[in-house]
Parts: sequence; C-alpha cells; structure tokens
Amino acid sequence: MATKGTVSGVIANMVTLVVDGPVAQNEICYISTGGDRLMAEVIKVVGTHVYVQVFESTRGLKVGAEAEFTGHMLEVTLGPGMLSKNYDGLQNDLDKMDGVFLKRGQYTYPLDKGSRWHFMPLVKVGDKVEAAAWLGQVDENFQPLKIMVPFTQKGVCTVKSIVDEGEYSIEDIVAVLTDEEGNDIHVNMIQKWPVKRAMTNYKEKPRPFKLLETGVRVIDTVNPIVEGGTGFIPGPFGTGKTVLQHAISKQAEADIVIIAACGERANEVVEIFTEFPELVDPHTGRKLMERTIIIANTSNMPVAAREASVYTAMTIAEYYRSMGLKVLLMADSTSRWAQALREMSNRMEELPGPDAFPMDLSSIISNFYGRAGYVVLGNGETGSITFIGTVSPAGGNLKEPVTENTKKVARCFYALEQDRADKKRYPAVNPIDSYSKYIEYPEFEEYIKTHINGEWIGKVNEIKNRLQRGKEIAEQINILGDDGVPVEYHVTFWKSELIDFVILQQDAFDEIDAVTPMERQEDILNMIIDICHTEFEFDNFNEVMDYFKKMINVCKQMNYSKFKSEEYEGFRKQLQELIEERKA
Repeated sequence: MATKGTVSGVIANMVTLVVDGPVAQNEICYISTGGDRLMAEVIKVVGTHVYVQVFESTRGLKVGAEAEFTGHMLEVTLGPGMLSKNYDGLQNDLDKMDGVFLKRGQYTYPLDKGSRWHFMPLVKVGDKVEAAAWLGQVDENFQPLKIMVPFTQKGVCTVKSIVDEGEYSIEDIVAVLTDEEGNDIHVNMIQKWPVKRAMTNYKEKPRPFKLLETGVRVIDTVNPIVEGGTGFIPGPFGTGKTVLQHAISKQAEADIVIIAACGERANEVVEIFTEFPELVDPHTGRKLMERTIIIANTSNMPVAAREASVYTAMTIAEYYRSMGLKVLLMADSTSRWAQALREMSNRMEELPGPDAFPMDLSSIISNFYGRAGYVVLGNGETGSITFIGTVSPAGGNLKEPVTENTKKVARCFYALEQDRADKKRYPAVNPIDSYSKYIEYPEFEEYIKTHINGEWIGKVNEIKNRLQRGKEIAEQINILGDDGVPVEYHVTFWKSELIDFVILQQDAFDEIDAVTPMERQEDILNMIIDICHTEFEFDNFNEVMDYFKKMINVCKQMNYSKFKSEEYEGFRKQLQELIEERKA
C-alpha cells in the first residue's frame, strides 16, 4: 500500500505533510490541488511530519490537501532518443509541451515510445553478464549507443535469450537474463536511475591524464584541461562566459555534449535554443545539436527544479559514460544552483553558513564535481565526463563562498576579468590568476612528452613567468612614467604583450582563428619563445613600442591565415626580416 499524507503547512514551495506510513528521504510524492498533481521531493522526515519541496508553484494550495507517495526517489528515464532533445530540470520534454509557459502539474514522458531502433546484439546465449554490461547496440544520430544490463542488477547473470538484429521500439524486450537465484529478468532499452546517487558501474577511476583539445589557445596551451577533468569559469556578467562555453562545446573532442542551463535568465536560454541548432560541428561537418542534450531551467521556474536540473544532467552524462563515450558537461551557472540550495536551507531554518549558504555547501559541491571523471569499464573500455561549470559571483567578487568552495574541488580555474573584457581582449581569461593543476601530474607530463614534445611544459611555464613579469613592469611604468624605467624593461613588457596578443587572444568570429589545432599551437608557442629569447637593440622606448606593434600585427595576420599556406609562410618570412632588423 502506498503511503498517503495530508498537507499541514505551506511556506512558498516547502510543504509540511502528516503521513500515515513509512516515507524515505528523497522519495517523490504527488500533492493534489485544484485538479493538478504537483510533484514534490522529501527533504526532511521528523516522526509523522514530513517536509517536502514542491517542484511547481504552490499558489492556491490549502491545508488538508491529499498527497500520495510513489516509493521511489527522483529518477531519470534513460534510453535511445535523448540526443538533440530539450528537457527541463525534471526531464520533461519541452518540445512536447504546449504554450509559451509550462503549465502547472503537466509532465511529459522524456523518450519517444513510437520510434523504432535498429538493434544489433553484442552477446550470445550463455554469456555471463553483470550490471551495465553491453548487450547490444543501436545507432542514434551517427552515435553508437549501447543497450545495457539494468544498472540496479545484483550479481552475475546468464543470457537466456537475445533477439536477432532488427527494428525494435524502446519497450520491446530485447534480452532475457537469468540471475543467480534462477529468476528471469526481462530487459528492454529503458533504464531508470535516481539522480542524487552516483553511478558506480565501472571497474576503476584512475586520475585523468589525456589532454582534451578545445581549440582555445588560452586553455590548451596555457592551462590545459584533460579528458575527464573538472574546471570552472567564474566571472562577472558580460565577460564572455557563455561564448567561451559555446566555443568549448563546439570544438572539444567529445562524443556527447550536455548543456545544463541552471537558473539562467530566460533570454539567455532562448539564445541557447536558437543558436545551438545552427552551430556546425567542426569534427563531422554536421549540426552540433545532433549530439547535444539541453537541460533548461530558467530563473522564473520553481527553485526546487533548479536544484534537480544539475543532477539530472550529471546522471544522463554518467549513462553515456557507461557506454564508453566521451561526454562534455557544461553547467551554466552553478551559482544559481547554490542559491536554490540556500533558499531551501533557509526555509528549513537550518543554521546558515557564510553569506547564508548551507553549512555543508562545500561537501555538496565536492560530491557533485566528484561524479565527473575518467573511468575504466568492466570490459576494459574507457569513458569520461569532463565537467566545466560557470560561476556568476555577485559583483564579480571571486572571494564569495560558491567560488571559494568550487576552487577546492575543480582542478582548472579560468578567471574571467572585467578589465580584460573592457579592453576587448577576448577570451577575457586572466592568464596569471587562472591555473590548471593537471600540468603538475606526472601522468599528464608523460602524455605530453609522447604526444607533443618533452619541452612543452617548460615553455608553457616560461610564458606564464613572462606574463607575470610584464604585469609587474606595466605597474612600474604606470607609476614612474615611460622615461622612468630602463629601455630593457620596455622590451620585457612588450614581449609579454606579444604573448598576450598572439597566444591568449583569439577571434571567435574568424573561421581560421576560432579553432587552433594542437600542431598549430605548438608552432605558435615555439615561434613566440624564439622571439622572447632574442636580444634586441633600441635607443628609446618609442622605438620599442613601434617595433613590437609591427611584430604583433604580422603575427595576428598569421593567426588569420591557413596553417602552412603560402600566405602563412609569407608572413613568417616578413617576421624573420623584422627580427633581423633589430637583432643585437
């Protein structure tokens, strides 16, 4: 018998119920009011009193309303047919909804029951399989997706029967397994999994080490992220967080891209919906949307659904990782997820932490980031989730709790700076404050040695030092004036400006400069390092400025030319002649 409850109190979307039976933490219930059934999640149980957060507006909800518990946690429904879909935080298919705004109490099924998929078996009768083992394969938008043993299955099962290759719907039984007790388990293409629980259906989770190419020089060259790594992009409004995320999701080497728009303003989410279907995938030449899932939760949707949306996105990512795919998950923005946690915590009258965020904010953030990663599956294949979140700190203050707590767990930090954005130096990532901890990993060093060269990391550290030195000299020139510092100081400063203009700055609207492959990044880095090692002779600071401006101009023209083309080599020749002019 399902447990039932009665509403005894309402504070915004937090509702107190008196129940007549057992209830579990995080269980889902439906509250009936005025013909609508409102979905809610249990967040606190005290005797027969249960506190639930409702995922909808509670306007008009009265004391005495009836509630019914479902006996399961908030789950996502997984299976073929999710790619290129637009979902909300509770995995309702937004394309099936009618009207501009979501109606209260309206829920849709996330998958398409009518579609038929071409199934190819990967096991045969008598094979031994465990949870998440691959039984067969279907193709969706040119992606090979695996149909797996249910993730909840315990112990080793034997394949009793498997269907022949052919067309099936997601509800058709494709395999029958026999468990250790001799019971038959009928398997179709649908999986269900609770969003708050991490999937641990892999053999091991080593430290990630493979460079994830994004084509963005300020990331790949200066502060690289790895496949299965975690990073975050904090920055005030208007510094280009969304454009940077677009660039990474378009260019990064990933099989699946998941965008979680968590609490974004509605116009920004509309932008994602209109722009993403137009983006072309540079790897395949097809539309990027074919391998993208968008989970949208605008800031005018209920707070509780905002919290659920990031977990929904992560669970879907874990499902694709179990198939041995490389998943890129972007969350924009985790600040608004933290604000949703704060709101719920305040309503439950819990002890507040810094800035009234929950006391356990750091453990919530670290548990969430910890679900990303590079894994080795039971059959020896590998899969990964690379997670990059954005943080929108109020007033651009990078010392607030969400940024501080994210810094403890994310291994890459890309600090966007208002000052760089104002100077139109895009991407506006501050190269000195930003960092990547992966550069220090011996596994990553080994990988770079074999895939690029042994001197790469030393050169990267050198340009970082030169940028730091350039910043210090700029401050001295600011205080003492151009005449107040020696000419060689001006040369050092302009060498750092050369690094800034040629390596750090990139034009997202230029077809060639928007994406820089690693081979070209290596070429640019070597060229700039050679210039930095060259000694020049100048009589005064004006000569230094004019000379380096010419050099920056030639290098920028190279960035806009096709790699190793006649035009490119022509600019290289011009650069050589320029260097010879002033070489000491």
